Amino acid sequence: MKYPHAEIESKWQRFWDEKKVHKTDFSNVENKLYSLVMFIYPSGAKLHVGHWYNYAPADSWTRYKKLKGFNTFEPMGYDAFGLPAENYAIETGVHPKESTIININDIREQLKNIGCMYDWDAELMTCDPNYYKWNQWLFIQLFNKGLAYRKQAPVNWCPKDQTVLANEQVQGDGTCERCGTTVIQKNLYQWFFKITDYAEELLEGLDKIDWPEKTKLMQRNWIGKSDGADAIFKVSDSNEEIKVFTTRPDTLFGATYVVLAPEHPLVDKLTTEEYKKTVQDYRDSIKSLTEIERSSTVREKTGTPIGAFAVNPVNDEKIPIWIADYVLLTYGTGAIMAVPGQDERDWEFAEKFNLPIIRTVQPPDDFEGDAYLGDGPAINSDFLNGLNVVDAKKKITQWLVDKGLGTKTINYKLRDWLISRQRYWGTPIPIIHCPSCGEVAVDEKDLPVELPYDVDFKPGGESPLTANKEFINAKCPKCGGDAKRDADTMDTFMDSSWYYLRFLDPNINTKMFDEKLADDWVPVDMYIGGAEHATMHLLYARFIHKFLRDINLANSDEPFQTLIHQGTITNQGSKMSKSKNNVVNPEDFTRLYGSDVFRLYLMFMGPFEMGGDWSDKGILGTDRFVNKVYDIFTNHENILKDVTPKAEYDLSSLSETEQFVYKKTNQTLDKADEEIEHFRFNTAIAALMELLNNIKNLNDCSNEIQAYVLQRFAVMLAPLAPHLAEECWQLLGNTASIFEKPLWFKVDSEGLVEEAVNIAVQINGKLRSTIKMPLDSEQESVKEKVFNDDKIRKHTEGKNIIKEIYVKNRIYNIVAK
Repeated sequence: MKYPHAEIESKWQRFWDEKKVHKTDFSNVENKLYSLVMFIYPSGAKLHVGHWYNYAPADSWTRYKKLKGFNTFEPMGYDAFGLPAENYAIETGVHPKESTIININDIREQLKNIGCMYDWDAELMTCDPNYYKWNQWLFIQLFNKGLAYRKQAPVNWCPKDQTVLANEQVQGDGTCERCGTTVIQKNLYQWFFKITDYAEELLEGLDKIDWPEKTKLMQRNWIGKSDGADAIFKVSDSNEEIKVFTTRPDTLFGATYVVLAPEHPLVDKLTTEEYKKTVQDYRDSIKSLTEIERSSTVREKTGTPIGAFAVNPVNDEKIPIWIADYVLLTYGTGAIMAVPGQDERDWEFAEKFNLPIIRTVQPPDDFEGDAYLGDGPAINSDFLNGLNVVDAKKKITQWLVDKGLGTKTINYKLRDWLISRQRYWGTPIPIIHCPSCGEVAVDEKDLPVELPYDVDFKPGGESPLTANKEFINAKCPKCGGDAKRDADTMDTFMDSSWYYLRFLDPNINTKMFDEKLADDWVPVDMYIGGAEHATMHLLYARFIHKFLRDINLANSDEPFQTLIHQGTITNQGSKMSKSKNNVVNPEDFTRLYGSDVFRLYLMFMGPFEMGGDWSDKGILGTDRFVNKVYDIFTNHENILKDVTPKAEYDLSSLSETEQFVYKKTNQTLDKADEEIEHFRFNTAIAALMELLNNIKNLNDCSNEIQAYVLQRFAVMLAPLAPHLAEECWQLLGNTASIFEKPLWFKVDSEGLVEEAVNIAVQINGKLRSTIKMPLDSEQESVKEKVFNDDKIRKHTEGKNIIKEIYVKNRIYNIVAK
């Protein structure tokens, strides 16, 4: 009988919903497990195969943990603010609020059809004023603590999207990560969060969480801790001083010029009349470059002198002051000392502009190259001569401190989080600008500051909210005078920086989240999502969590204890997107085969963390497997009404066939347990397929053993194909649903012992026979049986045996001519 997937899947989805099988009891924290997948952006494309590949396997793992006795919480929500909905409004005239709600309603139904066990009572959407009110409240807490501030700064600007981008949102080639447009620089007043205050703790915390090493390394590199020293270079014929940060103070004697960032405030003060036009022309030539472009090690070095000189603090030598685009005002002090002998970039610059080069570390005799970056004895360095790099660093740093010419310093590459966006569809920033009082936070009792509905979305270089006079014009909370609201909205990464806390009680309206529940259930035990968020969402959420801890709203240091990245499903080698016309619609397959077949097929494609290129060529094989499973259970309907199998059996009491299926069942149970636990769904499914083949003679066993095997098969199948497994479990005669009364059978260790094994025999690479031998048989005894096998004799008689290779318990290879 063909497996009636539509009927069975709707039946069990209705049952789970009506019985609230997936509702979490938050009071039971003894064996709690908070499993969370990164929530979905409700774009017009709805769910494609890539979404399924994220959500379905994540749900399978959580279902497995539920069967193992964990009190699981698996919520779902919608990351509902952002540029795509606003751009859609510009193109079509459909308001972002309307298109977003329509998409959420569609996606909710699609998610339910997957059969995920989401606790729908915990659903949330970030565009709901009841949610973003608390974004605003959080902003005010950061503002009151001095961690939210506004300043004029050169920012990354996307001309197409007409908005500011954080450094993390600019790709390595200087283009916008969303639309691919070349990003330019603009000087604008922007809001920032002082994530840099948490730089050291963000680094240290990486040692306490179970995340992929690659992701932790990306965060370490992004934070970019550098130990070094600040050294003070006095300016010749001036009272000004230039402070430079260096990780190599031991090379000070080799500093032959100083470079300032073109934006450095000292440039205007120190540039001589002769060089003013050249300096201004240079500044104009690089103002459109992003920080990423300016920091590139492969760009040709450019710069110009300003006509002034600095004094090297260690030898009083006068050295020229230059400006160059590769020095950034936002890193260190915005000034560097250049040591061409020990730095490749400085060497290239010095050679191009004919500047002096002095080595301060002796290279080995066989060194061939320009700048030498390795260890060796100090040279040309007065009192440091002969010391290795580490000792020279210590000595010169102490010398600078003793002379009042520098300090030991730690620096970070990490920049403060730029959160202003000049767009409409986001959380309004809760600040009022008063001519008398300055920047004033909105009174908390007046939150939320709601987005007005009537807005012109056409981008014009400033927030669309600016034109809405009813929204913009306000009274100052301090003095009561006329004032203006801030017209910008927040980066949508603000929405996702704390949503995992809100899921625990999304309807609470008196505070940001239920602190007692958060204390019991956070950090999230398992977080699943894309690796592309390593230096954005995953870093921002860690920062916000630590801040919430510091204001006594959280009792943990980290938001996500364990992190898993799913792979990417591509189509024709490219990431799926509407613009590339390569999106695969899951509904085309679920209508034909059902969601369980589609879920199984996706998980069977390969390792979860690898992903792969989409192909539907093998889905018929998965469908056949599901139908065979359904057949074997319908053929044993109500077997449990006749027999009650034991938990374990004495192998000596079983027939040879019963021993075989009993062992194979326990071996598969052991395998599935191990593989699903570690997200190796493909090998777990393969093990079940193999077991199905190994129980073809199940009817030759007693009814008790039949029931024993089928019970365990249904439970192993349950996390991977939940609707089918529920139906199979019920067919056996069980009255309660598997997930209503979760269980996972214990493996009988005696059943894992394999006394005999099947050994494949190959001749010239082709399988010719299979022989059964006692476990761990030696080659001589195996050889004897191999060459007595009729099938083998047929292919070897009269031939010269060139080679024999025996892999114990597995294979016997023969090369014959």
